[in-house]
Amino acid sequence: QVRVAESGGGLVQPGGSLRLSCAASGFTFSWSDMSWYRQAPGKERELVAVISSDGGSTNYAYSVKGRFTSSKDKAKNTLYLQMNSLKPEDTAVNYCEATVGIGSLKRDYWGKGTQVTVSS
Repeated sequence: QVRVAESGGGLVQPGGSLRLSCAASGFTFSWSDMSWYRQAPGKERELVAVISSDGGSTNYAYSVKGRFTSSKDKAKNTLYLQMNSLKPEDTAVNYCEATVGIGSLKRDYWGKGTQVTVSS
C-alpha cells in the first residue's frame, strides 16, 4: 500500500528555518518523481518544489527559489524540504505528493499535510 506522510511543521518566527520530512512506503522511492505543495488559508494549492526520481533534478516555485531546498534520502525513503528565511506569507499546510507507476497506471498519492506557521 502506497503511503506518504509529512512531518516537521510548526510555528517559527520570520527569518527562521524548518525542515519538513515526507516518509514514503509501498513503492519504489527511487523510481518516483515527488513534489511539495502548499495551501494557504483561502488560497488554492500551489506547487512549491518538484524533485526527479533519482533526486538529481529539482525545480522550485519562484516565490521560494533560493530559500527552499528539496532532497531525497534513498536509504531512508524520505523526502525533505529545507525551508530557510521563512516569511509570514509562507504560512500554509504543506503536502507531499508522489507520482507512482507508468503510463495508464500512473497515479498521484498525497499525504495529509503538515502546518507551517510563520509569525512573530
